[in-house]
Amino acid sequence: MGTEILDALRWRNIGPFRGGRVPAVAGDPDDPATFYFGACAGGVWKTENAGTHWHNISDGYFKTASIGALEVCRADGNVIYAGTGEANIRSNVSHGDGVYKSTDAGKTWKNVGLENTRHIGEIVTHPENADIVYVAALGHAWGRNNDRGVFRSQDGGETWEKVLYKSDGAGAITISIDTNNPRILYAAIWQVQRYPWSIESGGPESGIWRTTDGGDTWEELTSNPGLPNEPALGKIGIAASSARPGRVWALIEADKGGMYRSDDYGENWEYTSDDPALRTRHWYYTHVYADPGNEEAVWVMEQRLSKSIDGGKTWHQVPTPHGDNHHLWIDPYDPDRIIEGNDGGAVISFNGGKNWSTIMNQPTAQFYHVTVDNQTPYYVYGSQQDNSAMRLPSIGFNGSINWQNYQVPGGGESGHIAVKPVEPYTVFGGSVGSGLGHGRFRAWTPSTDQTRNITVWPEFYGFSSPTKIHKYRFQWTFPVEISPHDPEKLYATSNHVHVSYDEGASWDVISPDLTRNDPAHQELSGGPISSENVGAEAYGTIFAFKESPHEKGVMYAGSDDGLIYISKDDGKNWNEITPPENVLPNPAANPARISVFD
Repeated sequence: MGTEILDALRWRNIGPFRGGRVPAVAGDPDDPATFYFGACAGGVWKTENAGTHWHNISDGYFKTASIGALEVCRADGNVIYAGTGEANIRSNVSHGDGVYKSTDAGKTWKNVGLENTRHIGEIVTHPENADIVYVAALGHAWGRNNDRGVFRSQDGGETWEKVLYKSDGAGAITISIDTNNPRILYAAIWQVQRYPWSIESGGPESGIWRTTDGGDTWEELTSNPGLPNEPALGKIGIAASSARPGRVWALIEADKGGMYRSDDYGENWEYTSDDPALRTRHWYYTHVYADPGNEEAVWVMEQRLSKSIDGGKTWHQVPTPHGDNHHLWIDPYDPDRIIEGNDGGAVISFNGGKNWSTIMNQPTAQFYHVTVDNQTPYYVYGSQQDNSAMRLPSIGFNGSINWQNYQVPGGGESGHIAVKPVEPYTVFGGSVGSGLGHGRFRAWTPSTDQTRNITVWPEFYGFSSPTKIHKYRFQWTFPVEISPHDPEKLYATSNHVHVSYDEGASWDVISPDLTRNDPAHQELSGGPISSENVGAEAYGTIFAFKESPHEKGVMYAGSDDGLIYISKDDGKNWNEITPPENVLPNPAANPARISVFD
C-alpha cells in the first residue's frame, strides 16, 4: 500500500464523551468559572465556563500523557505546574517525564525538569511566591531509583534541589504547605514497589516528615506520641489546616490505621477514626484534604467521597457522579467552590458537593482494547476503565454520533472483545472477574439484545484467595479471539488455551499450561499491611494469543512471565519458541511482563 493513501487519512474524534480517571484537579484562585484537571492518560484539560465545556491544553507540548499532579498558583493564577506520571500506581500505570510549567494559564508549556522521577504525587507552591515550588516525587513504580523524594525550586523550576530523600526504594507521595506559615510543610514518604503479580505497600521507610524552614531541614515525626507504633507503615495522606494554625491531618495505612489529627504541628497526635470507609485499597486512594473555611471539616478520597465536620470523629458520604475518588481542590476563599477527580472524570460543585457538573462531556475515557466489526457502516467496540464496554457506529445515523447510538455489548472495563464476522454478529466480551484469577465472559446478540454468561470455568473464591488454588488462571484482560478461518471457532486463554464451537456454551482445553507456573507468583497480592486481590495481579497467564490469518491451525501464545509457544496442528502439540537470553532479558532472572513500562 502506498503511503499516499495513509497520508490522506485524518483523525476524527468519535467519542465517547464519557470521562476517564482523573488523578489531579485544580481551580483558578481568581476566576470562579475556570478549572483544570489532569487525566491518567489524556493530558491537561481546562474549562472556562464551570465545566460546561472542556478543552485540552497540553497536546503538542507534553511528551507523556499521564498526569499525577496539578498546581495553579495562588500567588499568580497564570502560573501552572503539572507533574506527569500518575502516582496511583496500578499494574498498568503510565509513567511521566517530569514537571511542565505554564505562565500564560495553559496556552503554552515548557518542561522544567525532573524527567526521571517517573511518578509525581503532589505539587504545592508558596501562597505568595509562584517561583517557590515543591514536588513530591514517588520515583519508579517497578524498581529502585534515586530520583525520588521532595524536590524544591526557588526560581520557578529553572533549578531543583532534592531537599528530602529517604532511599532509592521509598519516595514522596504527598506534600502539604501550612498557608498560615508557608515555611512549615509536611511530607509523606511511601515505601512501595509494583510487581506484575503484586504490590508491596509499606515498610520501615514510610513515614511523616516536617520542615519549619521552607525545606532546608526536615524532621521525622513518625515516632511522635499518638501515631501507630508499628514496624511498618504504608501510604499516608497529609493535610495542613488553613483554618486553624497547627492542625494537621494524617490518613495512615497501618494495622491500626485510619485518621489521625494533631493540633500542635505534629508533635502529638490523636486517633480520631478507624472507619472502614477511609481504609479501602490504600495504594489507590488515601488522600485527605482540610477544609480551609472550617477547622473541624476534613475530606477523604476513597472508593467513596467522605467528609467529617466534627474533627474527624464521624463521617458521612458525599455522593459523586462516579466512584473511586482521587483528588480534591477547595477554593481557599470560597470553600463551597470545589472540583473533584474520580475514575469517571472531573466534576465541579459550587455548593460544597450537593450538586455536581456532568462527567459526560470529557473525551478522556481510557480504553484497554478497541476493535471493529465488518458491517457497513462498521461499529467500533472498546472496554473503558472502571466502566462498561461500549459499541458505537463509525458514522452518525442522524448527522452525528450521539448517546442514542451507544450500546453496551457485554464484557466490562478490562476485556478483549471479539465480534463474529457473520450474522447475527454476536459479540464476545471478557472482563475482570469477581475474585482473583476468575475470568468473567459474556456473549451479546445485537438483534435481540440478549446477554449470556459464557464464563469458561465459573469459580468464585472472593478477593482473599490466591491464584494457586484456582483451576485456571485468567488475567483480568485475558485474550479473546475468533478464528480468522472459522467464524464458529472462539478462543479464550487462561494459563491454557480454551476453544468453543457453540458460542461459549461449552469449552475444550487445547493446550497444556503455557506459562512458567511459578507458585511464588501465585500467592495473595499485597502486604506487608494490606492485601490487593481484584484480578489485575493474576500472573502466570497467557497474555497474548493469535491464530495466524495466513495458515489455518497455526497459533501463537505469549505468557506474561516471558514464554512464547507455537502450535502448527490446531493445538494438538505446542513448541516453545521463546527468544534466547542474548535477544531478550532473562525473565527468570527478572520476571516481568514485556509490556510493563518501567
